[in-house]
Amino acid sequence: MSKRVAVLGSTGSVGRQALEVAEHLGLSIVGLAAGRNAHLLAEQVEKYRPQWAVLAEGESFTAPACTEVAYGPEALAHFSRWHQADIVIAAIAGVAGLVPTWNAILSGTTVALANKESLVTAGELIMQATSTAGATVIPIDSEHSAIWQCLQGVERQHVYRLLLTASGGPFRSWDRSRLTQVTIGDALAHPTWKMGRKITIDSATLMNKGLEVIEAHWLFGVSYNNIEVVIHPESIVHSMVELTDGSILAQLSLPDMRLPIQLALTYPTRVESSVPRLNLSQLRQLTFADPRLDDFPCLNLAIEAGRAGRSYPIVLNAANEVAVEAFLSARIGFMDIPRVVRQTLEAHNPVQVTDIDTVLEIDLEARESAKGYIGN
Repeated sequence: MSKRVAVLGSTGSVGRQALEVAEHLGLSIVGLAAGRNAHLLAEQVEKYRPQWAVLAEGESFTAPACTEVAYGPEALAHFSRWHQADIVIAAIAGVAGLVPTWNAILSGTTVALANKESLVTAGELIMQATSTAGATVIPIDSEHSAIWQCLQGVERQHVYRLLLTASGGPFRSWDRSRLTQVTIGDALAHPTWKMGRKITIDSATLMNKGLEVIEAHWLFGVSYNNIEVVIHPESIVHSMVELTDGSILAQLSLPDMRLPIQLALTYPTRVESSVPRLNLSQLRQLTFADPRLDDFPCLNLAIEAGRAGRSYPIVLNAANEVAVEAFLSARIGFMDIPRVVRQTLEAHNPVQVTDIDTVLEIDLEARESAKGYIGN
């Protein structure tokens, strides 16, 4: 294969795995972008010799003569659009990935999307830009990749509902009283996936699944009434699509992000991967259950914000990022995360969102509001 790849968020969990997959496929890395991990970015630049590299924050580093190195958010925005790649992997975590993802889409290229916050905060704008620019968005979250695969060749009028599976995180069997005693170490001990710290906490609160519901609504044009979350502890069925006749299509594999990443990089073809194969004869069981919404209120908060629309999803995401950061720095407890999000949402006066600048302004306002509820 001769595709040229740019990785936005190359030093994060998804970005590192994307580089591993690209190397396995023999693809050319033309650009790398990172937040503040200058040391790892320098190592990646030395190894892959891209045409350009961007560090959004941090001190300068020495790079080979073949690589143009730039610094700061403006440089990140520029190279996200003028990237010289056939496919851009958008894997910058959080709302920080919104503008780079937006610019990559405006370039009209194929964008492999791992930054769910872009669709959560600016779903309508992102999908409009995708259509206008003639870009292609391929999801690489395991759940959305599964749905995307199941929908290939299916006419949309035949789709009855989407079933998003969730592992349930490390606390799926904990009762309410134990949840009040959760430690940071407990919450970071995900039973099946190895992810970044923030997304691991989101998985533990089920906020991650709520964000994925909003994302699925925009990606696939399906009403919130026809998107459901199912707890599936084994993380083998990565999501399902139920058709109007009652048939259910599913995608199964071992839990490994390299598989959906590779599919995005090789689409529309499939090639052999380095990911271990699923042995059905070794599966003991596949179990499914309804989520415990009373004990994990973040899921409902996200779905309600998505249904309400306007600026509510922006506030939801901002408040959650603030609350998770406060939890990880031991300033609030685990069950304070949904409290901070709920209080911030309740205090918000919603507005229509017409452009990316508005998204960023509301995000900043919501963060300041959420900080006021930390410790209350």
